[in-house]
Amino acid sequence: MSIHQSMSEKIRSRSWYDVAAIVLLIVFFLLLSYPARAARLKDIADVEGVRGNQLYGYGLVVGLNGTGDGNSIDFTNKSISNMLERVGLSINADEIKVKNVASVMVTATLPPFSRPGSQIDVTLSSLGDAKSLQGGTLLLTPLKGANGNTYAVAQGAVTVGGFSVAAGGDAAIKNHPTVGIISRGASVERSIPFDLFQSKRVRIVLRKPDFTTMTRVVDAINSDLGRPLAVALDSASVELPLMGAFGRDPIGFVSRVEQINVEQDMTARVVVNERTGTIVMGQHVTINQVALAHGNLSIAIRSETQVSQPEEFAESGTTEVIANTDVQVGEDQSGLSLVGGQVTLGELVDALNALGATPRDLISIFMALQRAGSLQAELEIM
Repeated sequence: MSIHQSMSEKIRSRSWYDVAAIVLLIVFFLLLSYPARAARLKDIADVEGVRGNQLYGYGLVVGLNGTGDGNSIDFTNKSISNMLERVGLSINADEIKVKNVASVMVTATLPPFSRPGSQIDVTLSSLGDAKSLQGGTLLLTPLKGANGNTYAVAQGAVTVGGFSVAAGGDAAIKNHPTVGIISRGASVERSIPFDLFQSKRVRIVLRKPDFTTMTRVVDAINSDLGRPLAVALDSASVELPLMGAFGRDPIGFVSRVEQINVEQDMTARVVVNERTGTIVMGQHVTINQVALAHGNLSIAIRSETQVSQPEEFAESGTTEVIANTDVQVGEDQSGLSLVGGQVTLGELVDALNALGATPRDLISIFMALQRAGSLQAELEIM
């Protein structure tokens, strides 16, 4: 191979790497230009009027293996008496002594646009002192809405995600056996009349109202439709008229709008759960520069039991038990540390970790920073 051929191959190889580097740079900048927090409109907002409705009812679960309500639960005995009377048997409630029946409240959610014949899930919750609903069957139970009308009826075998077993004074319980479900256990008997497009307008409501996000929603919708149709009513809702081709196909119009990507603006917030010591911080959380000292106060109490006996050949005295208690108080030495100064979330976490703070210590630190006016975020304590 000649020197000229070797040089030409190196040049071609070098030019290939240059082209690959340029392509990678172009892809990198394209990724940077794409909205990092873009989400479909259907994932952050709802169409007004499209919602479920809560249903409830009172029923009886039968067939329990001695784990039902006790005889002291009067309303269960009366319910059994009324149920038997409807099938032609007249029995006084005071004479009923059973343990295989339990009174339950049945709840369900009627999805939007449900039609008669649709099947929905139901949840059963014990009302009395039943120990478990395992193996039971729910008798026919009407489910009513807030207006008192019956919209569904439920019946079927109960599924419990746990158990309760007791024998010989010992007991074993797993999960919560007094609450069960029936998958597709209710049949819809009446639909809720609602004409979503009667007003010739569609209103979309943000789940988290925000003026900045709403402005972006309006701009994104108008840009996608090519016309300034979207009008913001407030920080939560935007209204769209159904006109022309959009009015002839409102379902397709709503589907198109739901797929529009919107960059959601997030409020700087620190969420604290004191019960579990959980802390969640958004990326916009910052703190002003402050001097912070953190020390852990520890108290140790030790108790030691000793036996005191009288001396040998003593004429009197008894053996006694003496408890010696030793209390020690200590505090870790920690100097002042400078943190903050409009730092990023990563820098903030690194600074707090450098102080050796545990999650529960961080809760106290965040509360002190908010009271000092240095925390540039909303502190929400659960």
